[in-house]
Amino acid sequence: MDDDAALGAELAAMVAGARRRAVRDGDRQIDTAHLLHSLLEHDPEARAVVGGPPQLARLLGYLVQRSIGYGLRWQGSVEDSGALAVLPTTAVPGAREPRDTAGWSPAAAAALADARERARLRGEPRATGVDLLAALTADPGSRAAEVLERAGIRDLDTRIAGGAEECAGDGEPVH
Repeated sequence: MDDDAALGAELAAMVAGARRRAVRDGDRQIDTAHLLHSLLEHDPEARAVVGGPPQLARLLGYLVQRSIGYGLRWQGSVEDSGALAVLPTTAVPGAREPRDTAGWSPAAAAALADARERARLRGEPRATGVDLLAALTADPGSRAAEVLERAGIRDLDTRIAGGAEECAGDGEPVH
């Protein structure tokens, strides 16, 4: 199966956006923070799970600061939290690594593989943005998890499991 077909048009566009962001920022690899930033720009369902306008503004503010603020310490280093085990592609019949993960951090490649696996376990042919958000939050040592924590966004795994309706009616997430 073609990688873009396994992702679907929406996530393929999001991955392309993350790739452009990494190049523009002068980063050697696409990392989980690039994926999170691009996901929030492209996927309204993922934004709804994250929270209302105050949470999104705070989170996007941290993501924008990565190239001028605290994210500078990430430049020149490879993101590999080691928290997610990456199964060899031979462990899953018919599975293979995405053809373009050579330019990805190990944590970002693992998150994308995890998103695909989440879709597969649901019986879906394509991963969704919420699948990717769940995969990004599953690795507490990733850059995406660090940004979410700094922005004060917690318990996303609970909200993802329950869907966007876990957010309170006023746009504030339930913690």
